Amino acid sequence: MHTYILQIETSTSMCSVALVESGIVRQHESVNEPNVHASQLTLLIQALLDQENIGFKDLSAIAVSMGPGSYTGLRIGVSTAKGLCYALDIPLIAVNTLDAIYSGFRANDGKSLSYDLYIPMLDARRMEVYCASFDDTGKSVVTTQALIIDATSFDQFIVQYPRICLFGPGADKLKDVFSTGQGVDIIEEVQTNATDMSKIAFDKYQAKDFEDVAYFEPYYLKDFVATTAKKRPGL
Repeated sequence: MHTYILQIETSTSMCSVALVESGIVRQHESVNEPNVHASQLTLLIQALLDQENIGFKDLSAIAVSMGPGSYTGLRIGVSTAKGLCYALDIPLIAVNTLDAIYSGFRANDGKSLSYDLYIPMLDARRMEVYCASFDDTGKSVVTTQALIIDATSFDQFIVQYPRICLFGPGADKLKDVFSTGQGVDIIEEVQTNATDMSKIAFDKYQAKDFEDVAYFEPYYLKDFVATTAKKRPGL
């Protein structure tokens, strides 16, 4: 029997979907533009299924990037995933966004790289990032946290982990923070992608590690802060 998992990633400006069969990616679609998730996500899903001649009724589960990340993006991705699970009566699988970035990086871009500590990052604006840490065996060292980055942020790790790798959508802005020879390398242009969660999602599916569709909410990590435009004089 085929196991088809539809995977949804909307935690950043990247709106991405993937169709995965028993842990193997069959097809994926992505659009990397700000503020298009609401208009593009369902279109990408339909195009993806049409390409593979797969119907919604053939899906075994929906996996979604749960956060942290963009408040609006996560809300759209999770609400879409929950709606599909309700309509199709199939399980919902939630994958931590940073876990997915790490898994995808080690399986693809970072496959030939060797570091003592891997730190996937998501942009949280200014010099703050959402990050987690994993050793070279994949064991979690520090769980998901919000962190303001400066040149001393990882000094506590250097003795035990002499070579540290920063990557993900939040790492690019830090390229001028760390000096050469400090033991911290930044791998640029590593983006989020729905394909990253494939192994984690399939493992969770096999273990029947599902979410309660009625009560599941995104992992925002920080409260949403709404901004309003300043009034111009005379208005």
